[in-house]
Amino acid sequence: MTEQQWNNLVALTRGEYQGPLQTGFIIDCPWLPNWYGISILDYFTNDQLWLDANLKALETFPDVLFLPGFWSEYGMCTEPSAFGAKCVFWPDEFPFAEKVIHRDEDIDALQVPNPESEGLLPFMLNRLKLAQPAIEAAGHKIRFSVSRGPLNIASFLMGTTELMTMMMMDPERVHRLLRVVTDFLKKWHEIQHRQFPSIEGIMMLDDIVGFVGEEEFVEFGLPYLKELYDTNDLVKLFHNDADCTMSVKYYPEIGINLYNPGLDMSIEELHEVTGHQTVILGSLPPRDVLAACTSDEVYRQTKEMLAAVSDKSKLLASCGGGMPPKVSTENIEAFLRAVKENEMV
Repeated sequence: MTEQQWNNLVALTRGEYQGPLQTGFIIDCPWLPNWYGISILDYFTNDQLWLDANLKALETFPDVLFLPGFWSEYGMCTEPSAFGAKCVFWPDEFPFAEKVIHRDEDIDALQVPNPESEGLLPFMLNRLKLAQPAIEAAGHKIRFSVSRGPLNIASFLMGTTELMTMMMMDPERVHRLLRVVTDFLKKWHEIQHRQFPSIEGIMMLDDIVGFVGEEEFVEFGLPYLKELYDTNDLVKLFHNDADCTMSVKYYPEIGINLYNPGLDMSIEELHEVTGHQTVILGSLPPRDVLAACTSDEVYRQTKEMLAAVSDKSKLLASCGGGMPPKVSTENIEAFLRAVKENEMV
């Protein structure tokens, strides 16, 4: 993200932005490698190809705010790897982290990993360090510390069904697990900030908050997210493209000022329930429209989406979720054309 793009984003979250409507997309391994013409495994294992793919996206769409920008990651294996998860990588499929918690008692023995030396995390940090001169030479900076959220990581460590069941049967042990994961995440974000002083934003992704009811979210999600977002970061981005109807009203309390939702609520509804305090990064259907439709249909539906939003001062035009696989350059250009024409109305 360039200095001007970052300043625009900060102003947008503060309610101070006065310019034309901006577009932003979360991009990572589901979209970027295949769009660039390489396999997912190439993207993960060749630092130059990873860098070139990110730079190509910036060159092709210079007006788009790509979030978090130069995301150093290994898909869903990223954080579980630090806990000793067996990570399974295929040539051109999304990687998978196998469970490390097989018995309830395994939680009692779980230790907080060291993000600087355990799992895939040191490789992520080193990739960014090696790429930093090229990133800055291109006029960009590393702006965000990034992780999955505590419930998301817990679900990978023990399984989603098992986590949900334990919330009902043994809530104290779930809190013990979330305490370890949250302490790990605090360390991980602190290390990213320390290694890269240009970071002034935090981004977390946690779809599991959309799998629980409001009572469970308040007990198992809210306190840990509040703790993690209690930082001095200027932009506090959260992604949950599962059902947010039970949790989104708490996001301003958590400190989230930029939210990437799914499609369960309209942008108007999201603005209303958050008291117009949170910028919405959304919300064109990602798979069924942005990826699957023709460019003409993407253009039409983007125009309809924007026309339905009364308060565009709290909107960063995007799709509802991260950029999905197989979105073409032509479809992104159609989306951008619709946004640009909205500025002229």
